[in-house]
Amino acid sequence: MSKSPEGGGPVHTLGWWPRRRSALLDVGLAGLAGLECAAGAYGMVGDRLHLGAPAAVVSAVLGALAGATLVVRRRWPAVPVLVGLVFVPGLFGMVLLVVSLYTLAATWEWPSRRRRVVALSAIALAETFGMALVYMLAPTQVPAEETPPTWVFVLLAALVSVGLTVPPVVTGLYVGARRRLVESLTDRALGLEAELDLLAEQASERARRARLEERTRIAREMHDVVAHRVSLMVVHAGALERIITKDPEKAQASAKLMGEVGRQALDELREILGVLRMAEPTAAAAEGTGGLTEVTGLVEQSRAAGMAVSLTVSGERRPYRGDAEQTAYRVVQEGLTNAHKHAGGARVSVLLAFVPNGVRVAVVNDCPGGAEPVRLPSGGNGLVGMRERVVSLGGSFDAGPEPDGGFRVEAVLPSRLAVPSERLI
Repeated sequence: MSKSPEGGGPVHTLGWWPRRRSALLDVGLAGLAGLECAAGAYGMVGDRLHLGAPAAVVSAVLGALAGATLVVRRRWPAVPVLVGLVFVPGLFGMVLLVVSLYTLAATWEWPSRRRRVVALSAIALAETFGMALVYMLAPTQVPAEETPPTWVFVLLAALVSVGLTVPPVVTGLYVGARRRLVESLTDRALGLEAELDLLAEQASERARRARLEERTRIAREMHDVVAHRVSLMVVHAGALERIITKDPEKAQASAKLMGEVGRQALDELREILGVLRMAEPTAAAAEGTGGLTEVTGLVEQSRAAGMAVSLTVSGERRPYRGDAEQTAYRVVQEGLTNAHKHAGGARVSVLLAFVPNGVRVAVVNDCPGGAEPVRLPSGGNGLVGMRERVVSLGGSFDAGPEPDGGFRVEAVLPSRLAVPSERLI
């Protein structure tokens, strides 16, 4: 039992027959051919050769068995053809010959049977032509002057032989080619269905990865915004607590600065949340805030919080893509945040260098010495997020301790991220 090629219900097989109706068809054809062969053999042995009734009965049985070879035409298509060629000289077994030639031609796609098809078809054509011609030229009681010319018999014999052999062979070739085409289209459809299933799985996997990447990007943005601004607010709050009774004016300035930092943090959070709510965010909104021109503001904020920080800018200023400038800004922001957390009181240097191969940003703090670090929570994801940002743009990122006990955060973004000069006009 197997499934039908059309995808329907199960198909019951019987031996080498794909369906039960195929077996019934072959048995019916074998019975018809057997009756013809049996009748032809009986008539030839009994009426023409006059060999007696027993010999005629034996010949009829053999003829019936010969016609029955059509039962195996699907498994061994050459067998009924060979048997049919044996009976052609007796001018019977035509059903056997026609059906077997059709079956043989329908298996043309098998390379091992192509020569067999050509050879047996040619033999059948030649044999039927010869026997038809011999039968027509046999002596008759018709006067010689009334007998048609020989070429008429030759033409008739050729028509008979062609009519008995060519149509079944051509029909078999057509049916075989059509069957192969249907099988090929079925296989192709199954292949396309499998390919579509694979593409659907790949699309689902890409969507899952896209969601994961977007989630990671949002987490990085939230960390960058919250960590730096809140760190400054905590530093100012600590300083405010110490000087509120000693220097009220400085405490007031520090409180004002805390308010500005808090408002900036809220503005950046609103922008990030606004991008999340938009179905198709614009490029400017997707880039968020921050750029190389705002690094000075970061340094000033940290300086106002009591950090001894310096900024050095070198090289010819070149504008970069929004995502590249924002990444450079975030690297400086993360470096300053780490200095606030772990190197309180140490000197910090911020370097912004426009070099031929791109732009280099670095934040280096000295050894913190004996100063007590500011107690700020740390999730350990800041440097990881910075590395992911820089590497995704094709740049290089490095962060680690210095020989003198300090710490360096450095990134280099490639020059291909710079905005072409013609876009600035």
